[in-house]
Amino acid sequence: MSTTERPRILVVGGGYVGLYAARRILKKMRYGEATVTVVDPRSYMTYQPFLPEAAAGSISPRHVVVPLRRVLPKAEVLTGRVTTIDQDRKVATVAPLVGEAYELPFDYLVIAMGAVSRTFPIPGLAEQGIGMKGIEESIGLRNHVLEQLDKADSTTDEDVRRKALTFVFVGGGFAGAETIGEVEDMARDAAKYYTNVKREDMRFILVDAADKILPEVGPKLGAYGKEHLESRGVEIYLSTSMDSCVDGHVVLKNGLEVDSSTIVWTAGVKPNPALARFGLPLGPRGHVDTSEKLQVQGTDYIWAAGDNAQVPDMVGRRAGNPNAWCPPNAQHALRQAKVLGDNVISGMRGFPQKEYSHANKGAVAGLGLHKGVAMIVMGKVKIKLKGRLAWYMHRGYHGMAMPTWNRKIRIFADWTLAMFLKREVVSLGAMETPREEFYEAAKPAPAPAAAKPEGEKAKAS
Repeated sequence: MSTTERPRILVVGGGYVGLYAARRILKKMRYGEATVTVVDPRSYMTYQPFLPEAAAGSISPRHVVVPLRRVLPKAEVLTGRVTTIDQDRKVATVAPLVGEAYELPFDYLVIAMGAVSRTFPIPGLAEQGIGMKGIEESIGLRNHVLEQLDKADSTTDEDVRRKALTFVFVGGGFAGAETIGEVEDMARDAAKYYTNVKREDMRFILVDAADKILPEVGPKLGAYGKEHLESRGVEIYLSTSMDSCVDGHVVLKNGLEVDSSTIVWTAGVKPNPALARFGLPLGPRGHVDTSEKLQVQGTDYIWAAGDNAQVPDMVGRRAGNPNAWCPPNAQHALRQAKVLGDNVISGMRGFPQKEYSHANKGAVAGLGLHKGVAMIVMGKVKIKLKGRLAWYMHRGYHGMAMPTWNRKIRIFADWTLAMFLKREVVSLGAMETPREEFYEAAKPAPAPAAAKPEGEKAKAS
């Protein structure tokens, strides 16, 4: 049992589901009823739909993250990883950022570890690829792209220049299409300030193994998104994949070969692999198998939701599809977290729990400044929007979905200022190695070479 006098609700993961579930539990809980403990390797939650805009400089990176301790002042927030779970003893092993691992007893458990990038054993990918799952990667991509423009503007080597100005994006879903749209927009703006770099010198390539991009918004809007990106000079290769990218030499299955210093990998996600060590029932793709009440199958004290859970889509199943599952997106994660929080409280008090059921409200995607696609579902009617109006829908939806009014206001302030001020095109690449310059200045000078005796000098001559 818990070492505290109160039962402990352990939330593994501080992402979208973990944050909202913990907030919901704290809101519904009576004073002193339980201790809520949140464990995550990062002390903040990242709103991932805004990562492409952060990469393009449309939003300050700090405004895309929400500090857990500030938003959950009544919870115990631990910065570390849950490495194992002993269900018989109800004990989790926590590995903090520093120091020895320790055991943490719990009474109720919430699994909200989210997903990680889905990769394949492609030669060179681990060394060359840039992901888009965290704010660190988003900032790194922005700095990297601007550094390539700096490099191309300053070199006289045509091969170096061509490689620097070739940008390859693998994956044509929301993350890939939005990121290439935003980064192309930023690079186009930045090129105005370079003497030797023009947009025509750059090469943007989008690769996807599927036969279409943006499948989430339907075939017609996906086709429009493809045509729109191509009209901006983006090369799109569908039904193909990347065979290798060793040292930046990209080889596609369709035979295309290019040298690129920028390879962005957004080819889908998979459940956090740490789930395999928890002894939980998993689905065929590694998701935690849950019931319609978000309880892990075969348990009465463990719940799961979000990208790491296989949640039945009750709307689809009532419509006649017995194999309908909720897609891993922010729309479902937000609503699942609230139901999960309520069910944890109900389970703790011995009350009936409610099932999760949510009809899809549509999807929105931004493809750069004033450009986007949106499909809004209102009952049986689907409204399809494109261009500036869809872009407004994209910003409005995600702006309001951003957790906390503090962050909502900061996001909208960023957008408002951007209407009157030009986009920042400064590369802060030194952020990744901030101590390097100081180290060079402070490191001990090399000892002078010892003078040779006269006899040795004569022999040497």
